[in-house]
Amino acid sequence: MADIIQLLPDHVANQIAAGEVVQRPASVVKELLENAIDADSTTIKLIIKNAGKTLVQVIDNGKGMSTTDARLSFERHATSKIKTAEDLFKLHTKGFRGEALASIAAIAHVELKTKQEQNDVGSSISIEGSNVVSQEVVVTPKGTSVSVKNLFFNIPARRNFLKSDSVELRHLIDEFHRVALAHPNISFVFYNNGSESFNLPISNFRQRIVNIFGNKTNEKLVPVEESTDVLKISGFVGKPEFAKKTRGEQYFFVNNRFIKSAYLNHAIASAFEGLLKNGTHPSYFLNLEVDPQTIDINIHPTKTEIKFDDEHMLYALLRSAVKHSLGQFNIAPVLDFERDPNLDTPYTFKGNDASTPKIEVDSSFNPFREENKSRGNTITFKKEPKTSWESLYVGLESKGNESQQDFSEVHFESDQHTASIFNNENPIEQTNTTYQLHNKYIISNLKSGMLVIDQHRAHQRILYEDYLKNITIKKATSQQLLFPLQLHFSLQDIEIINQLKVDLEYTGFVFSNVKEESIDISGVPVGVPESEVSIILEQLISDVENEVPDSNFSSTDLLAKSLAKSLAIKTGQTLHKDEQEHLVNKLFACKEPNVSPTNRTTFITVSVDELDRKFI
Repeated sequence: MADIIQLLPDHVANQIAAGEVVQRPASVVKELLENAIDADSTTIKLIIKNAGKTLVQVIDNGKGMSTTDARLSFERHATSKIKTAEDLFKLHTKGFRGEALASIAAIAHVELKTKQEQNDVGSSISIEGSNVVSQEVVVTPKGTSVSVKNLFFNIPARRNFLKSDSVELRHLIDEFHRVALAHPNISFVFYNNGSESFNLPISNFRQRIVNIFGNKTNEKLVPVEESTDVLKISGFVGKPEFAKKTRGEQYFFVNNRFIKSAYLNHAIASAFEGLLKNGTHPSYFLNLEVDPQTIDINIHPTKTEIKFDDEHMLYALLRSAVKHSLGQFNIAPVLDFERDPNLDTPYTFKGNDASTPKIEVDSSFNPFREENKSRGNTITFKKEPKTSWESLYVGLESKGNESQQDFSEVHFESDQHTASIFNNENPIEQTNTTYQLHNKYIISNLKSGMLVIDQHRAHQRILYEDYLKNITIKKATSQQLLFPLQLHFSLQDIEIINQLKVDLEYTGFVFSNVKEESIDISGVPVGVPESEVSIILEQLISDVENEVPDSNFSSTDLLAKSLAKSLAIKTGQTLHKDEQEHLVNKLFACKEPNVSPTNRTTFITVSVDELDRKFI
């Protein structure tokens, strides 16, 4: 039998490697920014076009590369960061795998320009799909500029799997935030489609957080500091009252590298136990410094997951440090042993014995006697004869000195009875009675059995169709607020609200002012409590960022779904009879009552035969 195993060509191997390293434009941004940081840059510029699908360019003022290094950097497993296997356990740099540029060059058009400070001219290399198109000498500033154009141009299937521009841009901004937060000692500038989105000067960690997430963030931060032989913790956590429904502002940095860790996230949640509302998550920006020999970074291609030698120790230290900070800054409730001076005994009464109050009982008191005279002040209780009520009407005369009214016979007006068009031989079957089960399901009777409705999903369907109708016909009722409501958001959140502003106004929101970091709302849809407006908009922003509004989903549909999900009756909410019946009637007046906006069943029917079989 002939041999069937063969070595893969380099361009195929590079494309396979690219599948691990480059998943979307945000992956390219991460790799290029980390390379710029490793080059000891002090200023890094990121330029994006069409959410990175058309162009991702990173320009730095680092130490640059020689002509040989520039060419060698595009080879697989070529790196200047490590030389031996032992170096993997004492890493202080980012791009040590040596696959980033090779993987990117395999699936895009890449142009690299670089120059070292001591050289008069630099080098320029153009590569398309792992093939070197040109290499020449150019005049360029000190540092390196890498342009990645037409991502996945030679893998159409991968390009088709990319999400919409808004979703990809959000991932890209998240990656930019992670790198910028980890390195406040470097200046970052971010350009999106020709406009400047972020300009982050060199600053301390707190100021970097404020520059990214807005000035209002400053008052939400609680500092965390702890230093031990095993772990050094620094950074900030958000106050419990500013906790959000989403997990957006949660950042762990281990040795200046962003990581994801559900285990350490649980330590933070445990420290906040009892301080957060149900369904909310705390914000945190924490730097962890550990010995590089106690962690393994090389367990995931994107290096966002790290293996710790002793996770239990880190968990306990992290939880204690956060708890201590919350208590130290009077965020967590503490026992108050302070004495209230208002409860002290007045000075003139100090030393005096308390006198026992005297209680006098009238042993001769009889409540059934017609007259009772108490000692001291005389109070007379007189029992009227049985017919004394008639004296109330003595002297009442009608106009024109008519004779006194005769009240011997009193007639009460009876309820009006109307004939029914139905046969009421069995009134129990004709009554449409509803019941609420476990504050979750509404049960109603049917001719063939019973109907069980999920109140949350049913109300979602009702609200979804109402909002969709209001947005479509551009007509909605709004309730005006006595005082305008001012809400603060980050720059990218404000941009999303601006995109949805017109459709939101058709649902009933009235925006009196939209600024760079805040919005003023003077009107809300009817039935929306003022306290819920901030939560609704946060949920809406999260849905827009994470959902996929492709050809089958418009922004209008997404907006209606998000509002319906936020405002629908929740599981556990008690409904009165009228509310239950109204919900049932409204549900079956919908165009598609069978499913919720997310295509989940809203009700089921149980026939009498099914019930009978249960008793066999």
